[in-house]
Parts: sequence; C-alpha cells; structure tokens
Amino acid sequence: MSTVSTRDDIAQPRLPAGIWVLGFVSLLMDISSEIIHSLLPVYLLSVLGVGALTIGLIEGAAEATAQITKIFSGALSDYLGKRKMLAVLGYGLGAVTKPIFAVAPGVGWILTARLTDRVGKGIRGAPRDALVADLVPGSMRGAAYGLRQSLDTVGAFTGPLIAIGLMLLWANDYQAVFWVAVIPATLAVGLLVFGVHEPNRPVTEPRRNPISRIALRQLDRAYWWVVTLGAVFTLARFSEAFLLLRAESNGLAIAWMPIVMVTMNVAYALSAYPCGKLADRLNHQHLLMIGLCLLIIADIILALGEHWLWTLAGSVVWGLHMGMTQGLLATMVANAAPTSLRGTAFGFFNLVSGIALLIASVLAGLLWQYGGPALTFYAGAGFCVVTLTGLALRPSKDRPTQA
Repeated sequence: MSTVSTRDDIAQPRLPAGIWVLGFVSLLMDISSEIIHSLLPVYLLSVLGVGALTIGLIEGAAEATAQITKIFSGALSDYLGKRKMLAVLGYGLGAVTKPIFAVAPGVGWILTARLTDRVGKGIRGAPRDALVADLVPGSMRGAAYGLRQSLDTVGAFTGPLIAIGLMLLWANDYQAVFWVAVIPATLAVGLLVFGVHEPNRPVTEPRRNPISRIALRQLDRAYWWVVTLGAVFTLARFSEAFLLLRAESNGLAIAWMPIVMVTMNVAYALSAYPCGKLADRLNHQHLLMIGLCLLIIADIILALGEHWLWTLAGSVVWGLHMGMTQGLLATMVANAAPTSLRGTAFGFFNLVSGIALLIASVLAGLLWQYGGPALTFYAGAGFCVVTLTGLALRPSKDRPTQA
C-alpha cells in the first residue's frame, strides 16, 4: 500500500529566528556603512585631493585592521564562552564613529574614523560568525551563512541607493549625507541587544587560553588549508573602492557613483543565499573554482570597458563571485574548527585574509597610479588564473559537513 507524503513529512527545517535577526542587524549596519563608503573614495579623490595610492593604503589598512582585530575578539569569545556581548560592543563602536565622517576636516580624521570603525567591525566579526554556527546544525550552516550574507548585502546596496537620492536632493552635500548614516547604525545596535538570545554552551572542560600552543593543535591541516585558500582569494580580489574609481575614470557623474556598489551588491545579495544552500550539498572546491572564473570575467570586463556601463556590467559579475565564495569560505571555516575554538578559528582566518587584503589593495593602488586602471584589473585576473590552476591541480577531497 502506497503512502502519500504530507507537507510536514517533506518540509525542510527552518533557520532559527536568531539567524534572521543577525541578518537584519547586518543589513542595518551595512546601510549605514555603505551610505558613507560608497561616496568616500570619490570624496577623498575629488574634494580632498587624495591620490589613488593613498586611497588604496587607507582602504587596505582599514580592512586589515578589522581582520586583525577579529583574532582577539574571536579568541576572547571562546575563552569567555560568550559571543553576543562582544558583537554588541563591536556594533556599538561602529555606530559611535559614524558622526566623525560628517565633521572630519581632513584626511587624517577620515583615516582615524575609518580605522576605528573597522576596529568595531573586527570586534564583532568573529564572535558573530561563530554565533551563527552555534545557532544551527552543521547540515544548515551553508544556508545560515548565505542568508546572513544575503541580508547583509541587501543593506550594502540599499545604502548606496539612499546616498544617490540624498546627493541629488542635497546638491552633493557629502557631510549632510554622512549624518544620515548615524540612524540605521543606532537601530542595528538596538536590534542586536533585544532581538538575539545566545544559546547556552555547556562547559565540559576547564577554561583555557584558546590561542595557547596546546589549544591551537586542535586546528588541523584541513583548517589551515582553508586559511591559506582564503588568503589567496583575497590577494586576487582587492578593495571594491577600485570599482568606484573605475566608474569615475569612465565618466560616471559623482552623484550617481554609488550605483556601482548598488549593482554589485544586488548581484551579491541575490546569489549569496542560493549559493550558501548549494554549499550544503556540493563539493566546496568546485564551487570555489566557479567563483574564481567569475572574478576573472569581471576583471576582464573592467579592464577593457571604457564606458561606465561596462563598469556596471563588471560589477554585476564581481557581485556574483562574492555571492559564490564568501559564505562558502565561512562555512568551510566553521566545518573545519572544533566548537570550543570556533571564534579563534574565524579570528585567525580573518587575520591572514586581512594581511592579504592590505597587500592586494596597496598593489592595486600602485598599479593604478603608475600603470592605469586596465593594468590593475588585468593583474587581478592573472592572479585568479594562478589560483585557479593551483585548485585544479589539487585533488578534490572536500565534501560538505553534515555533523
């Protein structure tokens, strides 16, 4: 006798509410950050007279600061057994730095605000990523990271849209637009404080230093392979600030400059969650190779295109690459690390990636200043080819973790 499956029998488990709340916290903070960051490179270039190399140094130093800070906050979250309070501290620090961009009289203040804001990002990043893994079973980690990243990226394109509207409305008044960014940042902190409940983690062994030699021995070769892979990927993908500079060099009006980030982040947001779900089912190495191919295509489009519409096209493919790879790399870190060292694992991963991002952004700035925009993107494509070749030659052993 045949049995008819009911909807409940075939229904997929749902992601916990805490994952959605963390996603909306990221969305609000990204709205705030991208209102500023979508205008900042052009503001530095056209108003403060800063060169491309200096912009590359500022962007690289800022992002490297965030990544380096993550190692300490991640380890501290493992030691304390608490992640939410560090996430609140990080988001709070990011919120209080936003007014500095509006009142900064020169590039020194901008650099200070950018670095301080990224310290806040570093403090919250690893504990938040570890908290995501704490809230879901292993079989749903790809979907959880994909959803959080997707909502985060909705904020990343909503922020530039708001910036465009306000720049047109207020006749390119940068400072007034920067003040608006304070509002969503404050809302993000409030939502995190009242909307996320951290699960209790049972204490099975005495508290110990998570970055001691004994503890770090638990991070095996599979984990360090993911760390190396993340660094190589970052070297092939420099700061998105150079997408904005490419649009400016191709004649896009200043008020419309944030449309580049909107375009990239729409593609990123639409692809992150589906790609995250794929990461729960398919071979991770193969998905990373597809992501590299997308980045090569994006670099070639951005190198060859001499109209701002080509910049938008390249930004779409760049965003698809981000959606394919960023949540996937986070899933691979979570799968490779023991629960008691998950924050530390994300911290080390982001430390190495941060150093790589600093190097990549400085090199991109040098190539741009002395060789032009096309050379910068050709070099990025070349590094992708080298990375892709290395992945293709390595035996594909990785499989999604269901535990």
